[in-house]
Amino acid sequence: MIYLDYNATTPLCDAARGAMLPYLDRHFGNPSSVHAAGRETRAAIDNARDKLAALLRVKSHELIFTGGGTESCNLAVLGLARRTSPNGGHIISNKAEHHAVLNSVEHLEKREGFEVTWLDVSRDGIIDVDQLAGAIKPETRLVSIMTANNETGVIQPMREISSICREHGVLLHSDLVQSFGKIDTDLSLVDAASFAAHKFYGPKGAGFLFLRSGLSIQPIMFGGAHENERRPGTENVAAIAGMAAAAEWVGQEREKEQEREKKLRDELWMRIEENVPDAKQNGANAQRLGNTLNVSLLGIDSEMLLIALDLEGVCGSSGSACMVGSVVASHVLLAMGLPMEHARSAVRFSLGKWTTADEIKMAGDVVGKIVDRLNTRKSAYAVA
Repeated sequence: MIYLDYNATTPLCDAARGAMLPYLDRHFGNPSSVHAAGRETRAAIDNARDKLAALLRVKSHELIFTGGGTESCNLAVLGLARRTSPNGGHIISNKAEHHAVLNSVEHLEKREGFEVTWLDVSRDGIIDVDQLAGAIKPETRLVSIMTANNETGVIQPMREISSICREHGVLLHSDLVQSFGKIDTDLSLVDAASFAAHKFYGPKGAGFLFLRSGLSIQPIMFGGAHENERRPGTENVAAIAGMAAAAEWVGQEREKEQEREKKLRDELWMRIEENVPDAKQNGANAQRLGNTLNVSLLGIDSEMLLIALDLEGVCGSSGSACMVGSVVASHVLLAMGLPMEHARSAVRFSLGKWTTADEIKMAGDVVGKIVDRLNTRKSAYAVA
């Protein structure tokens, strides 16, 4: 199997597995219990929080453990938007966000009386910063812009976005789920940021939200005083320990690894372009994550292509992996103004630590072979 879907999820690294094992075995106490078994697991959570805070150069109490990236985004958007009053307000985001942010903002707009400004994005997926500056109002509660897009890998100009928000005194949240472990993380630019362990070789079902010290947030779940009354529920101790270990591990030689993956990504595109002259690379003119390639293979339905790739042992994606197996036209590419034909024929290949040059060569050849076969079949049907 050639796995080229690292943006969907990553394999668990040995460091994370080793950190988790003690809390899947003899250290099983509830971290809220006062006895020795509880204190052992509470110490593991505290240690993980301190480790992550040190890596991110923030304070430990600024990190809120959650069940993953989607919950972290929901908590940030809903919790910060509702923090001052329940009577609506103004939010700014864009239609190319991950659904964890997109659907949360849409909920506030449709159900809770919030006004929303949806920023335009360029053909390469970059927001219009002048439009952002002009859209901010006295009643603006929150701006939410993801750092790097999960489908295209396009990186937003976060320093410029942050400067605009700071100038106007508006809170800025960013979804860093896809960018952490790939590019530098500077949390001084934002007021809140979302993370998910399984995107950086940690376990599924664990994530965290950075919330700048001094900011209040309205909980979106109820039933306990955990995480300083910001996120209730007994903590997933093993996953939290594994997440901290993975965060340390993925940072080792990060720049060198991203450069390696970028070279392989560009090699894959070169092979696809050679074999499929009509192929279009999406977001090609923007700064992107080194591991992500989004390609439209015009005239080929992405669902059919993904099935054919799977039969050849190649794992790719049509975009987000959070749509329960459905293959629909990418909302990200449509937000970028690409024609429906481009969006319906798009596939994403995302590389990682264990991707090899041989795999890239084979995957590029497989794509060409599949496209030839599908086009031949279409021509035969047309003649018939």
